[in-house]
Amino acid sequence: MFKTDDDMPKDLFVDPTETRKRAKLRFVDMPIHSYATPLTEERRRRGDAALVRVLRDMLIVREFETMLGAFKGQGAYADISFAYKGPAHLSVGQEAVAVGAALALTPDDHVFGSHRSHGEFIAKGLSAIAGLGPTKLTAIMEEHQDGRLLRSVERRLGGNSESAVAENFLLLGLLSEVFMRATGFNGGMGGSMHAFFLPFGAYPNNAIVGASAGIATGAALFKRRLNDQSIAVAYAGDGATGCGPVWEAMSFASMAQYHRLWPKPREGGLPVLFAFTNNFYAMGGQTIGETAGWDRLSRIGAGINASAMHAETVDGVNPLAVADAMGRKRDLLVAGSGPALLDIECYRSSGHSTTDANAYRTREEMKTWGDHDPIGLFAAALVEEGILDPDAEAIMREEVTARMRAVTEAAVDPDVSPQVDVRADPTLIGRLMFSNDQEAVGDQTADLVADPASTSRVRQLGKKARFGLTDDGRPLSPLRAVTLRDGLFEALLHHFAHDQRLIGYGEECREWGGAFGVYRGLSDIVPYDRLFNAPISEAAIVATAIGYAMEGGRAVVELMYADFIGRAGDEIFNQLAKWQAMSAGALKLPVVLRCSVGSKYGAQHSQDWSGLVAHIPGLKVLYPATPYDAKGLLATALSGNDPVVFFESQRLYDVTETFNLDGVPTNYYHVPIGVPAVRRAGDDVTILTVGPSLYPAMDAAEILNAAHGLSAEVIDARSLVPFNYDPVLRSVRKTGRILLVSEASERGSFLMTLAANITRHGFADLEVPPRVLGAPNWIVPGAEMEKTYFPQPDDIVDIVCCELRPEKAIERAGLRGWDDLDLARRGL
Repeated sequence: MFKTDDDMPKDLFVDPTETRKRAKLRFVDMPIHSYATPLTEERRRRGDAALVRVLRDMLIVREFETMLGAFKGQGAYADISFAYKGPAHLSVGQEAVAVGAALALTPDDHVFGSHRSHGEFIAKGLSAIAGLGPTKLTAIMEEHQDGRLLRSVERRLGGNSESAVAENFLLLGLLSEVFMRATGFNGGMGGSMHAFFLPFGAYPNNAIVGASAGIATGAALFKRRLNDQSIAVAYAGDGATGCGPVWEAMSFASMAQYHRLWPKPREGGLPVLFAFTNNFYAMGGQTIGETAGWDRLSRIGAGINASAMHAETVDGVNPLAVADAMGRKRDLLVAGSGPALLDIECYRSSGHSTTDANAYRTREEMKTWGDHDPIGLFAAALVEEGILDPDAEAIMREEVTARMRAVTEAAVDPDVSPQVDVRADPTLIGRLMFSNDQEAVGDQTADLVADPASTSRVRQLGKKARFGLTDDGRPLSPLRAVTLRDGLFEALLHHFAHDQRLIGYGEECREWGGAFGVYRGLSDIVPYDRLFNAPISEAAIVATAIGYAMEGGRAVVELMYADFIGRAGDEIFNQLAKWQAMSAGALKLPVVLRCSVGSKYGAQHSQDWSGLVAHIPGLKVLYPATPYDAKGLLATALSGNDPVVFFESQRLYDVTETFNLDGVPTNYYHVPIGVPAVRRAGDDVTILTVGPSLYPAMDAAEILNAAHGLSAEVIDARSLVPFNYDPVLRSVRKTGRILLVSEASERGSFLMTLAANITRHGFADLEVPPRVLGAPNWIVPGAEMEKTYFPQPDDIVDIVCCELRPEKAIERAGLRGWDDLDLARRGL
């Protein structure tokens, strides 16, 4: 069961006698416009029908974009009036890139687009339809939306063959999605810049520049582990080379460990192709000569690895040149020599968007490029070669226009393509935010390096007490009892041992054991391809996890400090949080993002950003404070199909279990997400805590009881999103008063949201307004001053006695009223 070959400890000796030698770096040559295959040879290789289809597919892409441009510019297309309110980033002039690339891809290859990817979507769909048989096509269309879109196509558009029906299905599904109709491929939840259809290999387009780079890299990570001989393509514009996450993705894709450390048969470079559609402009900024330092985009490959990512510059005006380059790169990627980069030079004849006045380029330039229109040149070449006669070309153009008109009529007809009726179903979007699915783990996987029971950490855990107090109530040290860190380890170990889809990575996650020891010992058990060190690339760490999950995997990834969330802001807030809903539930994102909340390291390493993350819809947010909850909540998160941000306080890694009298079970279990836990019963005041503030609250409750005769009920939130208010409202109904405590800065904290909702739903039971106690709205100071910054027991006691229960304090102290109480507090 346990593999030992190829799973040796890491041995990458850094030899100073080699590193200090005098030498010169040499760079590989990068081809520029090397394609020179005569059309006669392409004709023999591909056949006339395939070459004619290339022209037809380019015409379909052009007409689709022309139609959208007409709606945005004139409000009508082919006498069809329609007020399209959404965006339209058109790719007129770039058709050869999309169609040529798709010609070299298989249905199992997956493309990830940009905000300007209608063309890549259509071309990949048409290519997949040509490569799939009638039986598969029918099954795909029948399964999607239970056949609802297919029925609309059959009723309104028809088709003289299964492939013709499928092409109409593709065009109507995409256009309906652009118009945000219920019959769109993503139920109208994605729109123009986010459309996709997984069965045809058209994976999500992305409105954020360069964002598909990391996601496609994660998809390739899944494909490398699956070894299924397919590739992932990340489309981006030339402007995306200025984006840090793109460079992070290329670096992540090029890690040497794939070749040197990963076990067979999964070793080899990631099969991801970074396809830059280089139209020379990032909106209005011109890359060459203005906003970039390179003269050819392909040059950047030299900065990534010794093979320069096999980079080359390709003539994006010629679809066959693109297909040739794409095919050669695909062969390299499937063989394990990835990643690869293509600089596909083309020209965007249309503006960046329909409001673009083209003030940044001259009419002369646009006219000159008009003579290099890919459709005109390719059509002329086919006619000259005798593959197509002018009359047939004219008929083809008419047929494409007629088809687009018919598809458009169907897309704007509410009887065929109904609008998303949120008024009739006001919680529709809300139900799409989370799947709330849970999957049972299976049998132990066969790829483990060693029997977990034989490893040192597991044996050490077996000797520890499961409860943190002795029989007479004395606390046990972290060396003698299971800690929160141990609970996390046990949950991770169980899932790594029973879910072969699960991978884990982050900074220092393998031999180091994670910066705070949570992973310690897992490298003895889990193979390299499932637990590995990532580069210091927080954006890529999160983005690749998203892509891996989109393909059907499950990932647990770590940001060493919660403060580093900012380095992965887009990936967490715009990608991880949104794709499930934007896909209308077609995508699942089982990703657990572990974030350690620092201590003693000052302003940039000790911030509680849980409220910032909780503010973003689409993320489940957990913050356990006990070993029992840490193990159970992490197990629940790792079993679910929703994205979870899992906060862990560094000050709590060594706490032992003192609440659950049975301790931390040795067996596997779940703790339900979203349910607060009552840690101490009381009648006079409710104290609701988040994360580590549980412990000063418990100390304060003891002081309140002993010194002031007040009985405090302490509730541990455990989860921020979702959050079940019922236990808290029941407590408030009893106490009439509530104090909410966390270590996050008070301004804009999640406690404010909790307090507002408690006021709204428990107003009749509240005797005084809820009080929030957080950290000051300042930077976090260093270790020596931390106790002056984070809430302490005395702070809690003061608020309860002076604001929530002053009458009890007055009565207890024998004082005459408020003035005496104030004097007493100041020691006067």
